[in-house]
Amino acid sequence: MTDIRAEMRFLPLSAQKVRLVIDLVRGKNANEALEMLRFVNKRAALPVSKLVASAVANAEENFGVSRDDLYVANIFANEAPTRKWRRFGARGRFKPILRRNSHITVVLRERGA
Repeated sequence: MTDIRAEMRFLPLSAQKVRLVIDLVRGKNANEALEMLRFVNKRAALPVSKLVASAVANAEENFGVSRDDLYVANIFANEAPTRKWRRFGARGRFKPILRRNSHITVVLRERGA
């Protein structure tokens, strides 16, 4: 039994916000996860659904596995490098701005094996 992996790197969303979406699909069938993500009203839902769809396509093309047998075995979001820059505030103060990014990894497995 092989793990089918797909990664998305440097997604311009914080890992904390992405985790709210990926917690919904962990352990679900791949088709069920894709269907669920279509109706989630979060900005992270579209990139996560594209990533799961990519992993399903990898499984079908590279490993010859049917999409009906796949399930989301593991999915996680880690922090990527944060872009930092500054805005100047009143009285000469300094207001840092942090643009957080994330890396998402999904692992699919075959249900029957």
